[in-house]
Amino acid sequence: MTGLGHFGKALRNGTLAVSLLALSACSSLTGSNIAVSQTGDVRAPTVVPEGTDPDDVVIGRREHPRIIAAYGGVYSDRPAEIMVARIVGRLLAAANQPNAQFQVTILDSSEVNAFALPGGYIYVTRGILALASDTSELAAVLAHEIAHVTLRHARARTDRTRTTQIVDRVITGVFGGDTSTDATANRTRESMAAFSQNQELEADREGIKFAGKAGYDSQAAARFLGVMSRFASFSAGENGGEGFLSSHPSTPARIQKALDTAKTMFGQAGSGEIGRDDYLASIAGLTFGDSPAQGSIVGRRFIHTASKFTFTVPNGYTLQNSQSAVVGVAGDGEAVRFDSADVQANVPLAEYLKSGWIAGLKTDSVTTQNYNGIEMASGLAQTDQWFFRVSVMRLDGQVYRFIFAAKSDSSRFAQGAEATLKSFRRADASDLNQVRKVAVRVVTAKAGDTADSLARQMAGLNRGTELFYIINDLYPGDAIAAGQKYKVVALQ
Repeated sequence: MTGLGHFGKALRNGTLAVSLLALSACSSLTGSNIAVSQTGDVRAPTVVPEGTDPDDVVIGRREHPRIIAAYGGVYSDRPAEIMVARIVGRLLAAANQPNAQFQVTILDSSEVNAFALPGGYIYVTRGILALASDTSELAAVLAHEIAHVTLRHARARTDRTRTTQIVDRVITGVFGGDTSTDATANRTRESMAAFSQNQELEADREGIKFAGKAGYDSQAAARFLGVMSRFASFSAGENGGEGFLSSHPSTPARIQKALDTAKTMFGQAGSGEIGRDDYLASIAGLTFGDSPAQGSIVGRRFIHTASKFTFTVPNGYTLQNSQSAVVGVAGDGEAVRFDSADVQANVPLAEYLKSGWIAGLKTDSVTTQNYNGIEMASGLAQTDQWFFRVSVMRLDGQVYRFIFAAKSDSSRFAQGAEATLKSFRRADASDLNQVRKVAVRVVTAKAGDTADSLARQMAGLNRGTELFYIINDLYPGDAIAAGQKYKVVALQ
């Protein structure tokens, strides 16, 4: 199912570490050899960038579907697709590759991420589109990724990962040795950010050159690195800042180096295109945060609109959604994780529970239940330091899994796990109507508006006021230009 994958290893060596993370025909939009992925098939480029070899196409074609799956699918937004394609066309001309074909995919993920694969595949998430504030900033991101391809970094990284084991970042002991499910997606995601520091700096320099030659503001790279640094700190308060922002650190030294490079190559600021209004018009209505298609959190409830089910976790749990799982953490050292698994229809749930994917399972504890017309099986597992209540259920042919973890068993812990199971049911219309899309809205400042007054429009969201300043590259008390457009995030 979309938005929920499988587990890899979990609670290894008794350590509870919850990892919170979250194609059809390609059409040419610019008259050049740039395609933007839309929902449906998997088409590979027929022309590859100069300097690549046939193996690069094979690598890209092989990894492309894995990337799509790992990042929640393709995000379809025609204005954003056209904007991205036009930017890439200009950048390719500036990079002396006007005849090269790149396939650009916008991924349906709130993560701030961008990366490239050998063979001309470039990816940006809608999360990075929401964070940028103008065309030149997105051009800086895309130029950086094109530079990785033209400098052969993507191929060098792929060669390295053939002999380097990528450490799994999922919950690490209750699972057995099967790492071919969720671990695969996690290894794929990890390897995307595996460039060395020297390669990143080299791509910074080359990307700034491409963007400046294409006519964009050459200082946008330094500006956006600063915004990413602020967003990384903001995100670290919720999930440890993992992913692109931690593997592409926007250190003060890196930002200053990007600024110095721009000044050396193109002089002072003001000579290049910024494109703020056009950019904001292209991302107006962009989904922000979790995609409803991947499930939505409403308080302590999780509602999946596509697969039409819902459940509620006990009091004290805070839910977070990712591409691979829904996780909940309680302040008293308890956690729950919910995901899905591929299980053949003829395999009874009790047999699946005993099939070896859970370490420490007490097989004599396995029982079967039926709540809300849904068949289930549950059991207990224990490691040196953790106690688990594990349940699986089958709905419309798909198997879902709950794992509750605590330092020790208790009647309250058991009651909470059972209550969650009993709450798992098909979603009805009233449930689905509770799901509200959160999207980027563009507002025009009026005379007398300040950064603080505009920020209050997001006060209803969790840390919304703080987020407003970051996504607009503002600080409390900053002056606002009347007539200028700004981003707010609002319920629709």
